[in-house]
Amino acid sequence: MAKAAKTAIKKDLKASAEAKNWTKVIRAVRSPKSGAYTFKEQIIHKDKVKDHLAGK
Repeated sequence: MAKAAKTAIKKDLKASAEAKNWTKVIRAVRSPKSGAYTFKEQIIHKDKVKDHLAGK
């Protein structure tokens, strides 16, 4: 079995640190026609999550 190259992962530390500021938000939305729930996924900055969930 081949070894994984660990140096390739550590090259872009600034981008990986910035990626930690984003959050994936999944909302259940009810369809007006069928009444079934669908899920909407969005990636939002962590500072704006509460505003997004409040509907602002």
